Amino acid sequence: MMQQGGTSLEREAPALVLSAALLGENNARVHVLTEENGLVRGVAYGARSRSGSALWQPGNLVKTRFQARSATGPIRLSGELLYGCGFRLLEAPLALAMVQSVCVLADAALPEGEPCRALFAETIRLLTFLGVDPVVSEREGLPQVVRWELALLADLGFGLDLTCCAVTGATTGLKYVSPRSGRAVSEEGAGAWKDRLLPLPAFLLSEDETGTPEEWLAGLRLTGYFLARDAFGLRHRPLPAARERLEARVAQHASKPDDAGGAEERS
Repeated sequence: MMQQGGTSLEREAPALVLSAALLGENNARVHVLTEENGLVRGVAYGARSRSGSALWQPGNLVKTRFQARSATGPIRLSGELLYGCGFRLLEAPLALAMVQSVCVLADAALPEGEPCRALFAETIRLLTFLGVDPVVSEREGLPQVVRWELALLADLGFGLDLTCCAVTGATTGLKYVSPRSGRAVSEEGAGAWKDRLLPLPAFLLSEDETGTPEEWLAGLRLTGYFLARDAFGLRHRPLPAARERLEARVAQHASKPDDAGGAEERS
């Protein structure tokens, strides 16, 4: 909550940097994700300096100070780095593409000023994992990105139901998702309609499974369908380019015969 200080309003909170765009010669228009206020848009002065550019990188967790002269006035941002993510992944293009996609999706899909406590915590957990070890991120990060996209859909009110078959009620043998309802369908329940259903990769049914590159691609196509239709299509907007680039990169990896042997060898 903003605290009154003279004629200004000020508060401080951890925030995830989602985007930073040039504003004038030295400043940037910065979008951050917070626990209590969701998406916040503000201006960071001096953000184009060397230290400022390093601070306001997408994926960074920043102890952010929010200042405004009034409750409806423009917000000025300043802060100090708590955890840096992107710079750790400069030699890991697939993991870096994951971070970019997550940040752009959150920035483009979430409403401004609405709390998103669960998604904020999930996003911090994901970006922290991706930034710790680039080799592990490239090998194990994509299943977590797909699960995060499911959480984003749920936060937006478009959650999928993968708990049981929409046709038979079975909780086992789930193989597909209905593109109409977003509910899981079993092999038995699909019947002659299976060609019209979306594949459901097995790793989305168990936290212990990491899947294969082919399953990662199926997962991205599954969540991408509902993101494109519901989160963006209802607002007549395309799926962000960063998300499309991630899917294209994964499709390229999935088509390589040696990909099943280890994501750490990917370029």
